[in-house]
Amino acid sequence: MTIAFTFPGQGSQTVGMGKELADTFPEARAVFEEVDAALGQSLTKIMWEGPADELTLTANTQPALMAVSLATMRVLEAKGVDLSKAASFVAGHSLGEYSALAAAGSLSIADAARLLRIRGDAMQKAVPVGEGAMAALLGLDFDQAMEVAQEAAQSEVCQAANDNATGQVVVSGHKAAVERACEIAKGKGARRAVLLPVSAPFHCSLMQPAADAMAKALAEVEIKAPAVPLVANVLAAPITDPEEIRTRLVEQVTGTVRWRESVSWMADNGVTTLVEIGTGKVLTGMVRRIVKSLEGVAVNTAEDIDALVARLEGAES
Repeated sequence: MTIAFTFPGQGSQTVGMGKELADTFPEARAVFEEVDAALGQSLTKIMWEGPADELTLTANTQPALMAVSLATMRVLEAKGVDLSKAASFVAGHSLGEYSALAAAGSLSIADAARLLRIRGDAMQKAVPVGEGAMAALLGLDFDQAMEVAQEAAQSEVCQAANDNATGQVVVSGHKAAVERACEIAKGKGARRAVLLPVSAPFHCSLMQPAADAMAKALAEVEIKAPAVPLVANVLAAPITDPEEIRTRLVEQVTGTVRWRESVSWMADNGVTTLVEIGTGKVLTGMVRRIVKSLEGVAVNTAEDIDALVARLEGAES
């Protein structure tokens, strides 16, 4: 069993996430307290009590999801799991890259929280509400989705934002162009083409102001070499150099999240099991659709943590 730890992105959030961990494990509680202190607010109150629309604000969602992932990691570490020995790679979906880097010791938890707050704010401000949109094109492969986006652009922005899994590509850009993409996709045989309930058009060139903000913010933060390589969203390949990590995190704001290719690369390089650390099972649900032989395991409850620890101990003995 060769493992990669993966970390979820936006869309996995739910009110109440992380509460069981905080109530059960002091190590988890300490992470949530550290994130609250870094942000100068009680993010945990929003996470655990809602309202859902406040948690869904991207400036809250991004550090909140990271907090749950790192709380889960700290509990695993307290139970004897050493990431550098347990995993061959880390990877995260969009904001999940920051969680992956914090888990691998590349970023501090406080810096990751502050960076994600800046990232969320900057992404929200980059495009006025109502001018951008994102849509999932289901049943088309990536090349077909790229053709749809190019045809739909018509002097506006429409780009492939997320290559999530085989037959699941998300496009992003100006609202009218994304709506055109939905109609064109249906004409080209897409099973479904649906607008997504998001607050901004992420991972397209409209996010350039946010990329500029992140370049400035990342320049002021210490980034260490991760304990294991990060399979970067924009490359679908591993990196360890701190300066390259900084560069790729900036590129990621406007670039395509190449998740399908990232998972395939890990499988081609010996990974047999992807362990999703945090909340939800979104990434785990994609695993077998990308590579049928891969196993996906979601770890987000005390029971899940104990099961993973027992499995890792069994693999060592």
